[in-house]
Amino acid sequence: MRPVRFGGSSRLDGAPVFVALGDSLTEGVGDPVGDGAWRGWAALLAGGLGEGPVRFTNLAVSGSQTRDVLERQLPAALELRPGLVSVVVGVNDTLRCTFDIQAVAARLDQVYAALTEQGAVLLTACLPDPGTMLGLPGALAHPLARRQRAVNTVVHALSDRYGALHLHACEGDWITDRAMWSADRLHPGERGHRALALRFHTLLAEHGLATGPAPSPEPEFPGPTRSASLRWLATAGTGWVARRCTDLLPQLLTLAADELRHRARGTSARLDLRTSAAVSAALAALSVAEQPDAA
Repeated sequence: MRPVRFGGSSRLDGAPVFVALGDSLTEGVGDPVGDGAWRGWAALLAGGLGEGPVRFTNLAVSGSQTRDVLERQLPAALELRPGLVSVVVGVNDTLRCTFDIQAVAARLDQVYAALTEQGAVLLTACLPDPGTMLGLPGALAHPLARRQRAVNTVVHALSDRYGALHLHACEGDWITDRAMWSADRLHPGERGHRALALRFHTLLAEHGLATGPAPSPEPEFPGPTRSASLRWLATAGTGWVARRCTDLLPQLLTLAADELRHRARGTSARLDLRTSAAVSAALAALSVAEQPDAA
């Protein structure tokens, strides 16, 4: 891994610049601070990056896929010339009928390349699969888990290629600790966002890139009551599920039927091999594209 240094020449008014890219996780969904606003792990992390002020901009938008990060968020980030930039995205890609691991890999490769070529320190993370987090039945959960593992494998490979500081957020006790998660079971609550911020801070501090105080793991606000959680699930949560189901459900049912057929035949391993082959092909295509004499 190449040496990294946060700040450098990427400063505004003398303050280092941190920019966050991604989807609802980075936007801060699950960590409300009043008036309908979200805070989230990236904002919590920004407060502990240095002893002085840090210019923090959160470009993440709920529902974003890798295409949105590449086409909308990346240009804005490059204009800010960050010294530190986080890119945490991919779960929404797995929840779409258009999921294509080769396209995901190509987009992330372009995003990582553009940011690191400008001299930014890159933060990345792999994430738990949504099927497990939602507690879906195995035949429905396994296809989503397979997709998320594919995305995580790509993120691992590209993080290594571009010298990113990578957090294995798909692992650890925090995934099964209900106190860490909000009512929708997909987004961290305040405790979960603080846990992510603390883990990122530790990673940066190990490389001498976070010199301010570590974020506190203890919540600042009381958690939502059970009635409030149920009310959210019955209103906004129901809308979220309906939007995703309209797009994904027909294909997911087909994937589940395929899963059950292979399970009955004892050939489930073929599905894993198929996914591994697709990931290998996606990464190989990027390597070929980087060759100067590539067709």
